[in-house]
Amino acid sequence: MRRFCPGWLPTLAVLALLPGLIALGCWQLGRAEQKRVLLAAYAERRTEPPLAVAQLAPAGDDAFRRVQLYGRFDSEHSLLLDNRMRDSQVGVELLQPFYDQPSGAWVLINRGWLAWPDRRVPVRFDTPAKALALQASVYVAPGSPFQLHADPVGGQWPHLLTAVDPGGLWQQLGREGFAHELRLEPGPAAYRLGWPAVAMGPEKHVGYAVQWFALAIALVVLYLYFGWHQHKEKRHGHRHATDRA
Repeated sequence: MRRFCPGWLPTLAVLALLPGLIALGCWQLGRAEQKRVLLAAYAERRTEPPLAVAQLAPAGDDAFRRVQLYGRFDSEHSLLLDNRMRDSQVGVELLQPFYDQPSGAWVLINRGWLAWPDRRVPVRFDTPAKALALQASVYVAPGSPFQLHADPVGGQWPHLLTAVDPGGLWQQLGREGFAHELRLEPGPAAYRLGWPAVAMGPEKHVGYAVQWFALAIALVVLYLYFGWHQHKEKRHGHRHATDRA
């Protein structure tokens, strides 16, 4: 019966790494389930008739709900969401406040993607002056975005941002507005649309989970192998030393 003798350093390493690898795998499986729920909600709500802005719940689950709007854009306070890629081209997404006349509420509408190949030239866009009937859908960001630095809140408009914060915009402008971004559907005010329902599908998260679990299994296998192998080498070393004596 071979003895298992891995040593205390490998044991400490396994005890430190193994729980983390398993936790990362379980976290990725949890993210996959969240994405499945989001995709199911997206598919269901795309078939529902659009709601009025007044029917949206400020703190409710409104992700992907379609909304019917009528009003005007605020052309003086535009936002440009930077680092948006389409077909390997760099660009921005244009967001503008929109006053919905039936509800008397402000919403922030994402009008779509614009190419911006030359940063020395300002982005060119037009804002309809007349009142429009539009349809859009609610986009709820999945958590806080990662930012290397804070975006500016003052200065010349349009503001160039790396993350959208509708609540911060309404506070800056002194207005009451809806807390989430609305993404425009095809119509007279839309630029290039076509957002995916989720940035990363459930299958990607499952694939990452498999990788983390595979690393955990490999760590355990190596630990067991070297534990038995090291004990075997020690026994052989002891026999050679005895023979020489």
